[in-house]
Amino acid sequence: MLPPMSPAKRKPAAPAVDPGDGLGHYRAKRDFARTPEPSGAGDSRTATGPAGMYVIHKHHAGHLHYDLRLESGGVLKSWAIPKGPSLDPADKRLAVEVEDHPLDYAGFEGAIPEGEYGAGTVIVWDRGTFRPQGEASFEEMLEKGAVKVEIAGEKLAGGFALVRTRFGGKKNNWLLIKEKDAHARPGSDVTAEAPSSVLSGRDVDEVR
Repeated sequence: MLPPMSPAKRKPAAPAVDPGDGLGHYRAKRDFARTPEPSGAGDSRTATGPAGMYVIHKHHAGHLHYDLRLESGGVLKSWAIPKGPSLDPADKRLAVEVEDHPLDYAGFEGAIPEGEYGAGTVIVWDRGTFRPQGEASFEEMLEKGAVKVEIAGEKLAGGFALVRTRFGGKKNNWLLIKEKDAHARPGSDVTAEAPSSVLSGRDVDEVR
């Protein structure tokens, strides 16, 4: 007779996501006993006046990418940009919408440990403020899938458009496009020209 099979080992279930909590998906993906990322509990921020917070993180996880974050409704709306932002209006950069992040993530730099979601190193590549352009609110533009903002950062400045696309049949795919204005730099590669953190001066390989 064969010995009885031992019960299968199950991975602990992720915390339930509260549909009323804008950070529910963010928190469900992370173990804050292990990762140094902020949980968003007791979130605080420095007032930016009528403008919202803007930040881009440079994130070396499974692959190097950049994360655009724009403040809206008490969270940071977030997009992962595989090739990074560009100041060249001819570049149409894929921007994949991901889960909202807490406001205090704007100042996060550090190493996310192996085994955790997004394991790798993170720096604040750029930061500043942004303002929606036009008569519609930022939230209304997000809903329509056509966003225009004016960014005032240390590396990026001027008008940018975020346009939802059906590329790959996915609703979370957008394009980030620099508008033709005085801040446009055709043919430039701002990520190569300015690779380091605006907070610490370090690049991702120097953060451990």
